[in-house]
This record gives sequence, C-alpha cells and structure tokens, in this order.
Amino acid sequence: MSHDMMFSPMKIGSLETKNRIVMAPMCMGFGQYNGCATDTLMDYYEERAAGGVGLIITEITRINDITGASSFGQLGMSHDYQIPAMKELADRIHFHGCKIMVELHHPGRQNLGLMMGTVPICNVGNKIMGELYTKILVNAVIPPGKKLQDNHIVPRVVAPSKCEKSKLSDSVNRPLLVKEIKKLIAQFVEGAVRVKKAGCDGVELHAAHGYLIQQFLSPNTNKRTDEYGGSLENRMRFLLEIIRGIRANCGKDFPIVVRLSVDEMYDKIGQKGKGYSLDDGIKMAKILNEEGIDAIDVSSAAYDTFNYWLEPTSFDCGWRKYLASKVKKAVDIPVIAANLIRSPQQAESQLEEGTQDFISLGRPLLADPHWANKAKNGDEKLIKRCICCLYCFESMMHNAYKYDHGRCSVNPCLGSEKHPLIKNGNGRKALVVGAGVAGLTSAELLTDRGFDVTVIEKESSVGGQLTLAAKPPHKEKMNWACTDLFENLVKKGVEIKLNTKADKQLVDSLNPYVVINATGGNAVFPDSFKTDNVCTSTDILNLKVTFSGKKVVVIGSGMTGLETSELLISQGNSVTIVEMADEIAPGMWFQHLDDALPKLKEANTEFLTGHKLLAVNPDGVLLERLKDNMKFNVKADFVVLSLGVKSDTTLYDELKKSPHSYKLYNIGDSVKSGRIADATECAYNTVAKID
Repeated sequence: MSHDMMFSPMKIGSLETKNRIVMAPMCMGFGQYNGCATDTLMDYYEERAAGGVGLIITEITRINDITGASSFGQLGMSHDYQIPAMKELADRIHFHGCKIMVELHHPGRQNLGLMMGTVPICNVGNKIMGELYTKILVNAVIPPGKKLQDNHIVPRVVAPSKCEKSKLSDSVNRPLLVKEIKKLIAQFVEGAVRVKKAGCDGVELHAAHGYLIQQFLSPNTNKRTDEYGGSLENRMRFLLEIIRGIRANCGKDFPIVVRLSVDEMYDKIGQKGKGYSLDDGIKMAKILNEEGIDAIDVSSAAYDTFNYWLEPTSFDCGWRKYLASKVKKAVDIPVIAANLIRSPQQAESQLEEGTQDFISLGRPLLADPHWANKAKNGDEKLIKRCICCLYCFESMMHNAYKYDHGRCSVNPCLGSEKHPLIKNGNGRKALVVGAGVAGLTSAELLTDRGFDVTVIEKESSVGGQLTLAAKPPHKEKMNWACTDLFENLVKKGVEIKLNTKADKQLVDSLNPYVVINATGGNAVFPDSFKTDNVCTSTDILNLKVTFSGKKVVVIGSGMTGLETSELLISQGNSVTIVEMADEIAPGMWFQHLDDALPKLKEANTEFLTGHKLLAVNPDGVLLERLKDNMKFNVKADFVVLSLGVKSDTTLYDELKKSPHSYKLYNIGDSVKSGRIADATECAYNTVAKID
C-alpha cells in the first residue's frame, strides 16, 4: 500500500510541514528543575525528527512555576532564561526538515499539592548546592512528603472553582480568584512570546485530558457564576482570551493549535450526563474555528476517565476516530488526531477517508523513533509497534518525582539516543537460548554491536510468555513485541533455530564467544495441589486445557490471573477469584484494573480477597479467611492456579558448573519473573557490558 497522502505536505496556518505525521506531546521527564531543555531531552526529540516526522509538538510546557509545575523534569516557558535552550532544540529539529511547536500547559486540579511552590525552591537549591545535591535532597524529602500529600497536609491545587478531586492526583483544590485568572492568561501569552523568540514554529494550547483549560470548559469543574463560568461562551472565555492575547503579541502568522477533549467520556464509566459530551465539544470546535485558530488537535477524556484518552491494550485501533471525523465536518481548519493509530496502513486510510488531516503519533514514536522513515521506505514490517502496555506513562509517573524519566517496554534505548552501543562485535559468535522478548531483544542488540548471532528456541515459534499474554480477549497486541523483533532479526540475517532444544553439547559445538541464557520460566504448580481438577493459568492460556459451562476458582489476582479469568469467562464459564491480599491485584497499575474489573463484574465474577488456599478437593477448594482464620469450602468444577512464574535455570546451571571458555549471562524471566520492560532492560544492560 502506498502512503502518498501521509507523505504529502500540509499547512497549519502559514506553516507548511513536509508530511502529515505529527509527534504528539508526551511528558517523559527528560528535563530539569529550571525548565530548560537538557541534552538528553534534545537528543530524544532530535531522534524522532531524524526519524522522519513532519512536526513535533513538545511535551507539556509550564507557564507558571508556583501552581503549574507538574514534574521536576518538565519543560518550561515561564522565564526568559529558558529561551536559549529552547532555541537550540528548535535548531536541532529544523536541521532535519522538521517543524516544532510547544504545548503550553497548566494542570489545575490535576496537580499534586506536594508540587505547589516546590519547583522554585528546587531552582534556588540548584543555584546554591548544585543539581546533584538538590536531587539527593528531593529524593530524601519526597517519601515523607507523599505521606503529607496522602493526608492532605499540603497546599491546595487551583481550579476554576472548588470541585471534586481529580482521580489520579486526589488533591484538594481551591477556586482561582479573578486576578489569578487574569495573571494566568498573561502567563500563557508570555509563554507563547518566548516560544516565538526561541524560533519555534507555533504553540499548542492544552485544553484536553482534564487540565486547567479544559476544567474551565467543563461544567463539572467550572461552577463559577462570574464572566468565566455558567454559559458555554463564558466557560470558553479563559481559552479565548489566551488565544486573543497570543494573536495580539505574536501576530496572525504565528500558528495556534488547540488540543481539545471534545468529549469527557463520563458516559463510558457509567456517569452519563456528567461533564460535557461530543455535542458540546463540536460547539467548542466551531467557536475556536470562528476565533481563527489554525488547527484543532482532537482528543478526549480526562484523568477521571483515563482509559479513554490513554488506552490499554484491549482497545481497538481507531476506536475513537469518529470524534475527529465529526469535528472535521464541523470546521474548515486542519484536524490533528491520534485515534490509536498503530500502522501506516491505518494512518493512510484515515487520511483518505477524511477522518483527519494529520496523523498524531505519541506512544508509537517512543517504541520506534523511525516509524515515519520505515513507512516511507516501504519497511513497515520493520516498525516496532507500541503494544499499549502503558508502561511509558506508569514509569514516568513513578519516576517524575525522583528526577528520573519514563521508559518504553519495547524500546530499551529510550533516553539513550546519543549513547549507542559500541560496535565491536567484529563477527564473534554469540548464542542466545530462548526466543522470548528478552532473548530476541538481546539478539538484536548483539547484532547491532556486530556479533554473529544465532538464536535457539525449543518451541515452533518465537514469543515465549508473550504468546500466552496475547491469548485473552482483545490482547493480541501483546505479541507484537516479539513478532516485530523477529521481523527485524530476519532482515538482519540472524539465524533462528526453532524446534531446537539447547543442551551443553549443542552450545559447545557452536564455539560461541558469548552465551545468553533467556530460557524464561514456568508457572508455579505446587505438588500438593496437583490433582485432576487443577491446572495452571499457562494451561488455560495456551489452550492445553479447555472447558465450558464450568464453575471455576482462579487462585491469584495478578495481571495473569485476571486475564485468565477473562478468557475463561469468554469460553462460557463462571469464575471466582481468590486473592490473599486485602485487595484485588495489589500493585497493579490502576488503568489495567479499571480496564479489567468492569468486564469481570459484568460477568458476575465473585472476588474473595484476604483468603488463602489450603487444599483442593474433588468438588472445590478449602479456603482460610485470614482476618479471623475461619475455614470454609467453595464448590468448583475446576481450579486454576495463577501463582506466578518460577525461573527455568536448568541449562544455565549446567553451563555454569561445567568448564567453558565463553562469557555466560542469564537474563529475563530465567533470572526473575517480571514484565516486558524488565526483560528488555535486562537484555540491554547485559549486552552493553559485554566487552
């Protein structure tokens, strides 16, 4: 399929881009306290520019340090001293024929009270103690600070009016005074002026995902009775006055884009009538069009409806393209939209059918910074696709207050763009045992270093544990991580021997310089529970055991337990989930839980938390309720154990204890059961240290 439309020029106001591919704004935490672009951040963006995108829109960029700083590693356009670094970033992006806009932002009620006024203090600390000591101090202060945050003993965050707390931040808010609103409007305008002085090509105003501008737009968060609240026109006043201020100070030829949530999606979580719907979003888009902005970046939802703007893997590609399509019919300016696009074919189709004018790629460009060039050169099979695992956002949130950055499960090189692995393999033989994600990642990295790589896999296909993760309903994307690695390895000429069990004799016969053991692990299955009516989640997921119309008890509510339960339900079974902890899926990222629980509850799944499995009987299980040690039986036709994975070190142990001349490493689940990101990061770190 040709991609002529995607790679044709397009204008946003007076700005012409070389193609229709836009890098969407994503805060990954590559910045620093003072809001200046760092070398790491510039390298990160430049890699995507070199990868062929036509326009980069930066991450959320603050215009206010006191109430508007969202993380320690965030960009800022709140001070003139930030202009030179932004100019350097713009110059580096422009070198590759790519354009750059800056997304101006304020979090409003979605900020943490812990962040109120913290960044200016850190900036002072930087000047007095230096960055390293300030970082150490912040990391020491954050843990007790979080306790204060949890107990709301921190300053209140700001909002258009006092309203319910945001789901993710859970911070108490206070209403903005009119003079504060006027000051924020001026700060947005001043930020845009700095963006123009830095030589950037335009600004995007973040009126989506529940941040401050959207809070003014929504009747759920804007209950003001003055000129900034009430009617739709009044609720839009804050945004419109920002736009007019930018026009007056930056000129009509300086493009303004508005990123707009056109539907808050409360109906998707069973709260119909709350906030505003698509009909209201269309009205807003029309008003913005009449105001003379240059493009609308169509998005949806807010933190309270998180999964409807940052989707988990179960969502279908293109599921929300109807939003952009309806906006495009209502306006006569370009429409930018993400729409969960994962392939060049999907992107081109949505352009051709008139859904949108620009393809916005966020997470796909974390996974593969050269997505655009691969599509243009006909190498789309080599694109490393985003699997929607959400680790990028989860890791960014966990690291945002540690002065660290987010990561990508399928791209362990994220954040190390200008620090490539040393190419000194010199054709030396490298052997990788195991073709799961850890093994395939290490094989590719070894190949990039110049080693002659052979992969040995005992099964008939690659994938390892990911072949199981892809089996539950709507989880097919999970296996992309391995299939995409496989395509790249084949292209690079790596020998992959399937249906081959590795042993010491085979390893020795190949005379390798280095051996990487990535044999994964096996589901935990205690001998005491091995009866005819018991199996593991692996047996269910690989379809070794199938049944329908049965009453099933699943022991363990981790990700695998919940996904196994979904598959059992789809096969016509009823399920009871037993968990020792006091809550379902302890430690699981909330978006995955928000995705899985409604489906399980809709199928009348029973949840027994705080219960321990004592024994399996012919007609069910014996459980102990931990809070009072009460024992009782639960009837079941079948019991499925989801108790985790035990590392398989059989080959590694054999090789390690025998005399050998090669370098030997053990990685991935064969060291410790973990996530995809753990496997790829372990592979990267291992390959990097081989001399």
